[in-house]
Amino acid sequence: MKLFRLTSRFPIITLTLLLCGSGLSAYPAEDPLKTLKPTHPRVLIEAHHWPALKAKAETDPLLAQYIAQLLVEADQLLEAPPLERRKQGRRLLSVSREAFRRISIWATARHLADEPRYAERAEAEMRQLIQFSDWNPSHFLDVAEMTAALAIGYDWLYNDLDAAARETIRKGIVRLGLTPAVQAIRNDAWWASRDINWNQVCLGGLTMGALAVADESPEVARKILRAAREGIPNGLSVYAPDGVYPEGPGYWGYGTVYQCLMIDAVRSGLGTSWDMEKTPGFLPSGRAQVQLTGPTGRFFNFSDGREGPSLQAAMFWFARELGEPELLYQQRGLLQSRLSREGSRGPGILPLIWWPDKATDAAPASLPRAWLGEGHTPVAVFRSSWSDPDAFYLACKAGKGSESHAHLDAGSFVLEADGVRWAVDLGHQGYHDLESKGIQLWDNSQNGNRWDVFRLNNRSHNTLTINDQLHRVDGRARFTYIDESTAKIDLSPVFKGQAEKVWRHFEITGHNMTLTDNLQGLEPGAKVRWTMATRADVAIDGAQATLRQDGKRMQVTLDSQSDGRLKVIPADPPDDGFNAANPGTSLLIVDALAPDSGAVTIEVQFKPNDL
Repeated sequence: MKLFRLTSRFPIITLTLLLCGSGLSAYPAEDPLKTLKPTHPRVLIEAHHWPALKAKAETDPLLAQYIAQLLVEADQLLEAPPLERRKQGRRLLSVSREAFRRISIWATARHLADEPRYAERAEAEMRQLIQFSDWNPSHFLDVAEMTAALAIGYDWLYNDLDAAARETIRKGIVRLGLTPAVQAIRNDAWWASRDINWNQVCLGGLTMGALAVADESPEVARKILRAAREGIPNGLSVYAPDGVYPEGPGYWGYGTVYQCLMIDAVRSGLGTSWDMEKTPGFLPSGRAQVQLTGPTGRFFNFSDGREGPSLQAAMFWFARELGEPELLYQQRGLLQSRLSREGSRGPGILPLIWWPDKATDAAPASLPRAWLGEGHTPVAVFRSSWSDPDAFYLACKAGKGSESHAHLDAGSFVLEADGVRWAVDLGHQGYHDLESKGIQLWDNSQNGNRWDVFRLNNRSHNTLTINDQLHRVDGRARFTYIDESTAKIDLSPVFKGQAEKVWRHFEITGHNMTLTDNLQGLEPGAKVRWTMATRADVAIDGAQATLRQDGKRMQVTLDSQSDGRLKVIPADPPDDGFNAANPGTSLLIVDALAPDSGAVTIEVQFKPNDL
């Protein structure tokens, strides 16, 4: 009996923003400012937020520690030199993010500690930022995040600013943030109609800026809010149906945090959410993010993501919104660890302002231990326990390589047992590093420059490669069967022209797993490579590999009836001057040759054992 629905339906992207040619001409006639809250603060919070937060801290020691640490950081930042307009490559993004961090921390500290000096320092920083020639509209994320930073400073510190300061900062937000946005949208800004994180970040940051200045600059605010309301369904569409973000768990944390900011900003500023949170798959994405995090706290870092573990501010929003504080069972530990490390950079203000009413360190035992998330990038997850840090954990994926930020990793997986991640994903390589060496990183066509990057192509992932060829970027792999202990993926479209049929089958028994690959219709003599990346020390003895890591052991055995032979090689990329090294990582390999029948079977068994 199947446990999950398996369909071929995918979310439909709405393109209403640009259907009428100019984006501005498609806006609805309704005045988005008719319910604008007339007083400040109105972006994300209202005045009663601060005493309520202090009251929560009286019964939550972790929150109290968090507030105390934030005030220490606010003091330390007072001595920081003003930010300067210094780009890294084509991006000013690091400056925008540091502006957000500083200004939001000072604005929060002003209210929690009732100290005017924080407002004074934030005002000085904002005055510095509006002296920039621009906020780098050629890379519009930079503009959006800078606009969000100044929106918080202007709105939250409104009563600390005199009339002249308000006018100066407001005009800076309009001149450098909102006006370039209106111009970009009139010119059919691509991010306004796309289903990627840029849509959410740009529209979210601009919405915050528009609401902050809406009473005094209503004309431009209306244009931004209408554009945001029309464009945001595109970014939201990708969560359907189950909350798996196609760009991976790392980019979920980026796009979704600005989505949460946008929802809360509209709620607090206009008294409505535009029903954004009701978009299919959006609220379930909080639970999906927990599913995509293993017992070790590390993500299944498919697409351009890091493994972690890392603090995810948006998870605090979902725990509060859903009334499910157990979603934070790992996040609270990560927060505690960061707050306890001397000299560690603080977590910023977002977990603080989204702190749930109830606190618990309990694991989310009510969530299923076998789960399928469908959509653009389907993922299946199996775990033996929610509460045991040594639990068995498998996460595997289907999908295709031409999705935004995707890798050629259909069929790939990560594997944990005994508190160790045995099968790993190498993750992404820094964008600036590659771009500075001439790599056209965003060309994900079949012969695109993107696939010259070792960490992004199939040769470094835990999947199959035939004749050292790339996967078909438009071939969509799909799950065809899944139950409590089994998952089967049809990889055939990924190998179109290389094989007729390719199936990958995961079967779990307790903490053991068998992975079987069946390939048919290969050319006789075709070379098939099975790959698994690992940070373990690997010793090969015939058909058996012994993996050792952190005092634990995993036996990986090639079944005697399988084709091929087992070996291990360093995870070294080509020596081409742009691929990053992967120190401490090896590739466990099975190499097989197709016989005259054109059929190859590779069966590998995984069994963890304590040393």
